[in-house]
Amino acid sequence: QLQLVESGGGLVQAGGSLRLSCAASGSIFSPNTMGWYRQAPGKQRELVALITRSGTTNYAESVQGRFTISRYNAKTSVHLQMNSLKAEDTGVYYCGARLFENDYWGQGTQVTVSS
Repeated sequence: QLQLVESGGGLVQAGGSLRLSCAASGSIFSPNTMGWYRQAPGKQRELVALITRSGTTNYAESVQGRFTISRYNAKTSVHLQMNSLKAEDTGVYYCGARLFENDYWGQGTQVTVSS
């Protein structure tokens, strides 16, 4: 059973930066993919950024050029560097990971961008 622990959310002004981190534990295997998803009030959860074990990345169009996802710590952890934040980036950010055929989720961390 994989556990995901997130950190790094908070309140920031528009144009500012935040870095989210997520650490996976509970398996001797590193996840196949790790990523960040967000859910704004009244909206569905959406993909923000994804990275595979080999380093291939995928970003939502709305964050292209502003956010960067990276893996570290023997590929069991992932950072999301968020720059030039906008009010519309506000939401609960969830770390997600896929290990073999199973999906795992963290508890979520709030990101609030004030305009």
